[in-house]
Amino acid sequence: MADHPNAELFKRGYAAFQQGDLDTVRELFDSNIVWHVPGHNHTSGDHVGVDNVLALFGSNFQETNGTFKVEPHDILANDSHAVALATVSGEKDGKTLSDRYTHIVHMSNGKVTESWIFDENPDKVDEFWG
Repeated sequence: MADHPNAELFKRGYAAFQQGDLDTVRELFDSNIVWHVPGHNHTSGDHVGVDNVLALFGSNFQETNGTFKVEPHDILANDSHAVALATVSGEKDGKTLSDRYTHIVHMSNGKVTESWIFDENPDKVDEFWG
């Protein structure tokens, strides 16, 4: 059975992100996307608009000297949502991160419009990003 088109779109986004292809990621995001980052660190909060979200991603790569990675284990979707079960990892300032998370997005007209990430160990993620 073929994956739902929104699952395919989400997989394409994860693959592009891993390759640092933020132009493709931009194409998959609504221009007014809202990216909710949980926690209590300098990346936390609501990032509104595709340029701000891509700046966040660029910062993630820069702060970790390119070691920031996400590895999806499974992606599920329907007409309005997609969910990724994934692992995030990276190295920064002598610290390492490896944590599982659930990523939920709203989708409309073939674009990601809103995003939430729920970390398994939010305290570890906060400590990593500082």
